[in-house]
Amino acid sequence: MTAPTYLAESLLAQDGTNDLRRHTELYGARPPDDGSLVDAVVRSGLLGHGGAAFPTGAKMRSITGRKAVLVANAAEGEPLSRKDRVLLDRSVHLVLDGIAATASAIRARDCYLYAPPARVDAVQAAVDERRRTGWDRTKIQVIAAAPGFVSGEKSAVISAIEGGPALPRDKKTRASEAGVRGRPTLVLNVETLAHIALIERLGPQWSRSRGTASEPGTMLVTYSGAVRRPGVAEVPLGASIEEMLTHGAGVDLRSVRAVLLGGFHGTWVDRDALTGRTMSQESLADIGSRPGAGIVHVLGTGSCGLLATAEFVRYLANESAGQCGPCLNGLPRLADAFSRLSIGDDADGAITEIARYTRLVDGRGACHHPDGTARLIRSAMSVFAQDVHLHRLDTCEIHRGRIR
Repeated sequence: MTAPTYLAESLLAQDGTNDLRRHTELYGARPPDDGSLVDAVVRSGLLGHGGAAFPTGAKMRSITGRKAVLVANAAEGEPLSRKDRVLLDRSVHLVLDGIAATASAIRARDCYLYAPPARVDAVQAAVDERRRTGWDRTKIQVIAAAPGFVSGEKSAVISAIEGGPALPRDKKTRASEAGVRGRPTLVLNVETLAHIALIERLGPQWSRSRGTASEPGTMLVTYSGAVRRPGVAEVPLGASIEEMLTHGAGVDLRSVRAVLLGGFHGTWVDRDALTGRTMSQESLADIGSRPGAGIVHVLGTGSCGLLATAEFVRYLANESAGQCGPCLNGLPRLADAFSRLSIGDDADGAITEIARYTRLVDGRGACHHPDGTARLIRSAMSVFAQDVHLHRLDTCEIHRGRIR
């Protein structure tokens, strides 16, 4: 039998209408379920696209037992990320195909799509259309995500689905063993599920035809900051970051001072350190960075890195769950100290406090929010060491110009 052909082999091929007929023209119908999807995902090398990059096939294999639950996470509480919202706006049926395929593979009886409130009605309409037309009978409940940075954390999502507050839980039990209402639960980012929909159609070798040997496939990235072309694009893993900036974001590299990779819980990377680097964990590991959820935020040469970071740290302090000492006490003090450093107010004292509280909060929180904040701060203190020196001397022209 001749294998089917498909017009589209990318996540964002649809023009944004989210029309089921057009989706069918581009991607075709889902192939019959032959029980091979989990093995195909394992062989594809697909990594999760929520930020942690854990092997997706291994997560799928970890779900055992009866009455499994599947959660599609599109909360996207990270302010610099737009990829999940763009995916829901342009390719919601690919996400829903991925949910249907994965639910069948792990025998999940209940499926939830945790989506930004502004997208709930459109997603629900797509779910209803699929059921009404007979395209897909998978039972999917669309849940409005709570606002806030930590509301998309896995345990916070599970809590919200159960009707509780969207706050991280200090829980040692894995969701794969006891998640939603104590049942085995698989939580995947919606981009990961869209990739699964393509792997089901095109196979694991197709997935491995792009990207690198250790990190195959593509990822969605969000360009922001001092760029000419902000927005979301699909790039192969292992793509040159310099080419992404010039051809994707439309940036003259001479205008780049540093790039924040991975968002507010990511790391600043100096422009020169990006030379020869690629968008992959392997390439970025030795400079202490990683692709994360695909955030590429550019700081221009005329900007002060400490001022920019101070805004981010203040936001993170305000967005904590407030459930443990590191968040309740440590993050506000870090935000205050970093704000003082950013305007040259008792800079030496602020530097001492930053070092102390960064050490105290790291690894001691109920969730990873303090750790991510500490990571951002450490990268800023290293990459913007010259700014720190100038703020100590009160000679940074950028911050002086802003506060006078």
